[in-house]
Amino acid sequence: MSGLIAFSLLLICFIACWRVGDHAEVGCIEREREALLHFKQGVVDDYYGMLSSWGNGEDKKDCCRWRGVDCNNQTGHVIMLDLSNYYLEGRIGPSLGELQHLKHLNLSYNDFKGILPPQIGNLSNLQSLNLRYNNGLTTCDNLDWLSGLPLLRQLDLNWVNLSKAIHWSQAINKMPFLTELHLSENRLPTISISHNNSSKSLVVLDYSRKGLTSSSLYPWLFNLFSTSSLVHLDLSFNNLNGSIPNAFGNMTTLAYLNLSGNELEGEIPKFFNNISCLVELVLSRNQLHGSILDAFGNMTTLTYLDLSWNELEGEIPKFFNNISCLVELDLSQNQLHGSNPDAFANMVSLDFLELSENQLEGEMPKSLRDLCNLRRLILSYNNLTGLLEKDFLACSNNTLEALDLSHNRFKGTSFPNLFGFSQLRELDLGFNQLNGTLPESIGQLHQLEVLDILSNSVQGPRFPHWLHTQKHLEQLDISASGISGVIPNWFWDSNPDLVWLNISNNHISGTLPNLTTYPSDLGMDLSSNFLEGSIPQSVFNAQWLDLSSNMFSGSIYLSCGISDQSSLSLYHLDLSSNRLSGELPQCWKQWKELIVLNLENNYFSGKIKNSIGLLYKKQTLHLRNNSLNGALPSSLKNCRDLHLVDLGKNKLSGRIPAWIGGSLSNLVVLNLRSNEFNGSIPLNLCRLRKIQMLDLSSNNISGMIPKCLKNLTAMAQKGGSVIAYDEFVFNSSTQHSYVDNTLVQWKGKELEYKNTLWLIKSIDFSSNKLVGEIPDEVTDLLELVSLNLSRNNLIGPIPTTIGQLKLLDFLDLSQNRLQGGILDSLSQIALLSVLDLSNNTLSGKIPSSTQLQSFSASTYEGNPGLCGPPLLKRCPEDKDESGEVSFTGLNGKKAGIQDDANDIWFYGNIVLGFIIGFWGVCGTLLLHCYGDMPISSS
Repeated sequence: MSGLIAFSLLLICFIACWRVGDHAEVGCIEREREALLHFKQGVVDDYYGMLSSWGNGEDKKDCCRWRGVDCNNQTGHVIMLDLSNYYLEGRIGPSLGELQHLKHLNLSYNDFKGILPPQIGNLSNLQSLNLRYNNGLTTCDNLDWLSGLPLLRQLDLNWVNLSKAIHWSQAINKMPFLTELHLSENRLPTISISHNNSSKSLVVLDYSRKGLTSSSLYPWLFNLFSTSSLVHLDLSFNNLNGSIPNAFGNMTTLAYLNLSGNELEGEIPKFFNNISCLVELVLSRNQLHGSILDAFGNMTTLTYLDLSWNELEGEIPKFFNNISCLVELDLSQNQLHGSNPDAFANMVSLDFLELSENQLEGEMPKSLRDLCNLRRLILSYNNLTGLLEKDFLACSNNTLEALDLSHNRFKGTSFPNLFGFSQLRELDLGFNQLNGTLPESIGQLHQLEVLDILSNSVQGPRFPHWLHTQKHLEQLDISASGISGVIPNWFWDSNPDLVWLNISNNHISGTLPNLTTYPSDLGMDLSSNFLEGSIPQSVFNAQWLDLSSNMFSGSIYLSCGISDQSSLSLYHLDLSSNRLSGELPQCWKQWKELIVLNLENNYFSGKIKNSIGLLYKKQTLHLRNNSLNGALPSSLKNCRDLHLVDLGKNKLSGRIPAWIGGSLSNLVVLNLRSNEFNGSIPLNLCRLRKIQMLDLSSNNISGMIPKCLKNLTAMAQKGGSVIAYDEFVFNSSTQHSYVDNTLVQWKGKELEYKNTLWLIKSIDFSSNKLVGEIPDEVTDLLELVSLNLSRNNLIGPIPTTIGQLKLLDFLDLSQNRLQGGILDSLSQIALLSVLDLSNNTLSGKIPSSTQLQSFSASTYEGNPGLCGPPLLKRCPEDKDESGEVSFTGLNGKKAGIQDDANDIWFYGNIVLGFIIGFWGVCGTLLLHCYGDMPISSS
């Protein structure tokens, strides 16, 4: 008995030991550990310390425990290396070729650069290789190393530079088990049509963003994959044109098809009904037109349909009711019309619906009330009207997370009651006709992250108290909402996550407190209010700051040494149109990311500090209408991205720097008007090939107008630029489009140009001391719209080729010493609406034309030698045989008017003389006759 017990105990110990031995983890192989450490040496930046567990310390000996490394528990060999999204920067070394048991390698979404080592081809057991989104990574002249990966099933080289891979298709052809191939945006050479063994096994093919044309892609595609089992096909953002080929209808196994971002035309073909397995179809961003016919009526498996950004017309078809499995539907950016479409009643699975930027009319579609799973509803930019009733989205009250009804014509005497939308995170009701007061029910939306109700007829009247209950707001826009009063201090404490705040165009007054709780990296627009006092230092922790058109005063030196030194990412600063004064600060180095700087219309004085050149990323500089003096700092030459420089209406002096032309070659607008600059116009300004508005007027500039102005290419070629930037506030999903503006002296007035800036091609050198002749080369600027050379000392004739400036709308050459006659070619400028040639020494007859005679006499006055209409002075050559002047034709009408006036004066004098003579004689006789008669009195 005791022996049996002893045997049993021995057996139990043996089994326990066997199990422990079977499942014990084996440490990594030393050779592979060294290979990984060599790889780490090639990483020059591990910003987040993702590889901190890799090393030689005692607690780091086992590489199988390193982050991103996975080993075989029995052998200890590394079988997986997954470093995706680690934000690593550096080079991929050849040491990875030592990991010969590796099955999965994923280095995607990093910043590896240089040549991919061909030693990757030594990984004969590799089944998946993912290198996507390493934009600086490239390959050698061929991809022959791929032949060493016979077991590869998944290959992702999206955004890897393969421009040198001349025989890439042959290399891929040697991988018979390949099921997934991703080759997007990698600049591969032209596709060669050859039979591909891998095409029979391919299930997923991504050929997007390659610039392929229909003629180069379709023969290859339909030849190789006509009978394949392809399930996923992405051809988006190529150059495919024409109609969608019927051959796609033969790919009956497709579950995913993406043809977006091409130039496809015609109607949506009906063959999509034949692809019975299709789950996702993306045809957005093409030029498809016609109505949405019955192409999708039988596609009961479809869950995702995107037809946005096309030219589709007609009403939303009712057959959408048949697609009960549809989860996401996007028909935005088309020309769909109709009222109250009820095509959604049976789409019980619908999660996302976007119909924005169409021409839909009528009230909110009633069928939307039955969509109980709806999370996002976007109906903005339509013509929807009516009242927003309490139950307008009754069934989705507890599921709806985003609601955008902006830019419609919804109205109501009171703001809609939003009670019950417990999951709502994004609400945009801006640009409607809603009125009344802001409802307290918004305060019950405790999950709200984005709120936009701008530009309605909402009356505040005070800062909304219900904001006190909001704890998760990230974006708030209550601009143009009639709000008055001060911003309460609790507002800043209640919203620590705020990244975008717009309360502009209200009636908010008071001062801004110098709080330490202003959220860092905040985008803030408080413009066009009645805020006053000094600008607190902590406000400059923001990332996007617009305090323009208020009544702020004092110096902005407080901006120096901002409290949060970790947040120096301010890239948009607009303090224009306030009452700020003092000198400009020295501390520009704090904001090296600054793109837009606008300090115009204030009372700043002193010199522009040299440190402003540290803002080498800035693209817009507005310092107009201050009292700045001194010369332009040479450090500005470092700001090579500048598109707009407006320094007008200051007291700046010295010569206009020549480096402007060489260093600031991206300038579109240069405005130096109304300063005290002297010297000549530097020839280097002729290198500003993108310049559209050049204003040097009202200075003390002398010398001659450079002939090289003909090199201002933008003024000679069609097209133009609008100075605009798409700006993202950190941690904000919203894109803020900023369009810059400039003031142009136009027809005697200063007019603001913004979105229409591309229409203006203008040169203004007026009110200077320029001498010499107007160079003929100026007339080579064929797209010129405005030319002002008045109030100078220019001599010589008007250029004979002035008539080729066909687009000229404004021409002022007045108050010079121009000589010679007015050319007939000037009458050929049909668009000319303002012409001033006054106060010169021009002579001869004004050419006869409807155009030149349509201007008033003031256009030509002050030229003693000029004659002919509209001047009253007659030309000698127009006298008739009697010696009198006779005007005919177009001139005859105005001359006749003058003759009629002379005749009236002549005959009027005769009548007046007759009356005086008559009463002089007869009056005397009458007085003589009645002189002796008594005067009666009563």
